[in-house]
Amino acid sequence: MGRQMTDAVKNLLIINVLIFIGMVTIGSNNEPFMTWFALYFPKNPSFQPWQILTHMFMHGDIMHILFNMFALWMFGTAVEQVFGWKKFIIFYLLAGFGAATLQIAFSYYQYNTGLATLMEAGISQSSIIELLSTGQYDQNWSMVLGDIDKAKDFAGSFISPMVGASGAIMGILVAYGMLYPNSELMLIFLPIPIKAKYFIPGIILLDLISGLTGQSFFSPSNTAYMAHVGGALTGFLLMYFWKKNEKDKYRWN
Repeated sequence: MGRQMTDAVKNLLIINVLIFIGMVTIGSNNEPFMTWFALYFPKNPSFQPWQILTHMFMHGDIMHILFNMFALWMFGTAVEQVFGWKKFIIFYLLAGFGAATLQIAFSYYQYNTGLATLMEAGISQSSIIELLSTGQYDQNWSMVLGDIDKAKDFAGSFISPMVGASGAIMGILVAYGMLYPNSELMLIFLPIPIKAKYFIPGIILLDLISGLTGQSFFSPSNTAYMAHVGGALTGFLLMYFWKKNEKDKYRWN
């Protein structure tokens, strides 16, 4: 499989880089791009419907975009060579939407669970939402929710926006693994070749564990792990049904 850059991958790279340049050069502290285009919790006053799409083209810092764009080139090129550019773009966007959907659903679970606990302790819902809407939370909530990390998770589900192409790229990674299961991959800090059919499910499992427990393995603690899982799950379902409907079109190693 070649590594010559394909059309859709090239244009996605250009869009992501141009938006990142705009974000760091226009305004200050990544504003107004972050407020306009990052994906906020639907109950947050900053939420807008278009953010479900635009968050995929936003990145938090230079390392975030470099890592994602390298992965897009590395795996997306091989996948687009099989799909063609139109189907690749559809796949990429649907994986991104699936990532956002699962992350939002998980945020609703964290938010509703924490809100119910605080209300049972006698704290009014209106006062909680009013404080969260300002981007703040009461550290005393930790005494009700159990500890400061649970209070941060509860507040973060409402306050913290999501940015990045990682969810869509996880879908692409799954497609790559299903198309080239015996291709050998390595982690930068663990230079041991592992076949894609084992490597990729392992990465997804670690993301799932991190999302459920808050324990980070290889990525920053503020990573939207459930978005990774959502993108991967969407990618798997798309590949499963496309394989079923077009089993004679693609190579399935």
